Amino acid sequence: YLRKTGFKRVLVGLSGGIDSSVVAVLAVAACGKENVLGVAMPSKYSSPGSLADARQLALNLGIAYREIPIQSIFDECLTTLNKEGTSLVDLAEENIQARIRGNILMFISNREGYLTLSTGNKSELAVGYCTLYGDMCGGLAVISDVPKTMVYVLTRYINREREIIPAQVLVKPPSAELRPDQTDQDSLPPYEILDAILHLYIEENKPAAEIIAAGYDAALVREIIQKIDRAEYKRRQAALGLKVTTKAFGIGRRIPIAWQQQ
Repeated sequence: YLRKTGFKRVLVGLSGGIDSSVVAVLAVAACGKENVLGVAMPSKYSSPGSLADARQLALNLGIAYREIPIQSIFDECLTTLNKEGTSLVDLAEENIQARIRGNILMFISNREGYLTLSTGNKSELAVGYCTLYGDMCGGLAVISDVPKTMVYVLTRYINREREIIPAQVLVKPPSAELRPDQTDQDSLPPYEILDAILHLYIEENKPAAEIIAAGYDAALVREIIQKIDRAEYKRRQAALGLKVTTKAFGIGRRIPIAWQQQ
């Protein structure tokens, strides 16, 4: 893909989380460490542990690494956009942080000639747990067809001989770190359950009734299916992804963007 698009170097936003860590490892394997740049963009919601994990990953991989704090930019956005100039700690403020980071990555891409790699996984993309023009930005979505549970399997495989991805990344609760004490499970069920339902609905094309009959909570199944269907407009605007499973989003699976279930 890089050869055909004319890029020689790639750029990865490093959050200190498991998804960006796996993407960075894959980028080094595909492009060589000398052609990979990792960029951490902490805010006041970024934990010291996550920043330390991002630094350690870059050190372990031997890639170039930069830290560009976004707090001053975020504060200026809040002052400009909020009527009272104070923080509301709502979804809009969470998403503006992701979009600030996306702008920084694309600035570096434009100025220095890097291809920005999107780091979202299939589980997030399926239910719309991602930000348009934020963490979704980039030229290639490396793991967009890899469910979150498989990301953990890949991490353990990567670390089978030595610790490349810091061990803490595997055990800490996944979090976007866009508000205080946030975890993915504030908005999503455990990934083991989510991915199982996603597999039945997306890859096996099972209707809700059959998924429920397989033993999953009826209300949860309907909620997840609704999220999947509503997030189609986001997936249409996502970066191109690499096909891994039997049914990837994109050409492999499309539904109408605007529709109402009867």
